[in-house]
Amino acid sequence: MAYPVQRVTLITLGVEDIPRARAFYEALGWVPVEAQEAVVFYQMGGLALGLFGRAALAADQGRPGAVLGTGAVTLAQNFDAEADVDAAYQAALAAGAVALKPPERVFWGGYSGYYADPDGHVWEVAMNPFWSLDEAGALQIPSPA
Repeated sequence: MAYPVQRVTLITLGVEDIPRARAFYEALGWVPVEAQEAVVFYQMGGLALGLFGRAALAADQGRPGAVLGTGAVTLAQNFDAEADVDAAYQAALAAGAVALKPPERVFWGGYSGYYADPDGHVWEVAMNPFWSLDEAGALQIPSPA
């Protein structure tokens, strides 16, 4: 295998309460592909999202006792239409998310909003008219001309 490999295969979110975090994501309609008492995984196209207790995650990283924060990274879901952005935002709020910024037209020409999950992880829901989604929902960023 040649390096560097430009890909992400797993995103793990450190959470305070696995059952609460799992209930939030499942209220959005997500179905875990693997769930244990200490970790839950969701298949997301070509990558997976994991929920792992913050203290256990710090220990697994070789930093036992480290205080792991939230909000410094934004995760995003892109959609084909503004109405889909609005629906995803409302579904997240109904599932227990905290509203950060309601969806609106933005300076770069798209439409987006932000919410935080129950552990403070920030999600953006967006429609970018310059990017597209393929049939499987994978983001396609056009190459520069």
